[in-house]
Amino acid sequence: MVLDPQRWLELRRFRGLLESGAMSLSEIARETGLDRKTVRKYLSASGPVTPPRRSPSGRSRARVIDEFGPLIDSMLRAEVLMKAAVIHERLAQEYGFTGNYQRVKLYVQTARPRIAEELGITPKELAGMHRRFEVIPGAQAQVDWGDEGKILAHMGIPKVYSFHMTLSYSRDPFCCFTTSQDLQTFFDCHRRAFAHFGGVPMTIVYDRTKTVVRRHVAPGEAVPLHPEAVGFAGHYDFDIDVLAAYRP
Repeated sequence: MVLDPQRWLELRRFRGLLESGAMSLSEIARETGLDRKTVRKYLSASGPVTPPRRSPSGRSRARVIDEFGPLIDSMLRAEVLMKAAVIHERLAQEYGFTGNYQRVKLYVQTARPRIAEELGITPKELAGMHRRFEVIPGAQAQVDWGDEGKILAHMGIPKVYSFHMTLSYSRDPFCCFTTSQDLQTFFDCHRRAFAHFGGVPMTIVYDRTKTVVRRHVAPGEAVPLHPEAVGFAGHYDFDIDVLAAYRP
């Protein structure tokens, strides 16, 4: 597979992560939507040090997300406000999609207005639909971890954490306490919060917690999410929204 210059530059950003052991070839392949053979070829010490030239026709192989574009468009035509997390899960489970959630989300952000126009929905009407979504009670929640320290050390429990989910509209809070911040505990806390609220918010906002975000990136770059978190969101039919990185 020959990469176009833009994809080559994008892939080269992962070289330091591969050499340091922070990411494996398989992880980079999943992150970029490329196969392991291509990743190994371009990130090896003997790999090309300059962007590959375009073929005479000026065409390059479409990115993975572009290959699934028509399918995503058809999903949006059926439900113009379908959430990106749901689309990503369907693509992965039903069609073997290997790209990451952020690529699907970015594609959906561009495609939704275009599909809405095809359906006769004006930009003003689409914006109104989003505004109505945003003000619906229970439509959005925020999740945070709290560190309660060694308050139960006298009982032999070294560390206690608090899980907080707050509904954005009503500010109705839910809180529970745990002795771990691992992924399974994180998901269990969500389930308890859903039971408390009697339902699942349409969108949950996270403050770049490591149980959702795989690694931190510079402001303006797509945030890589844990596949398990994306799958959990797709299963419970909510969208993940990560707060933007601080820009000094």
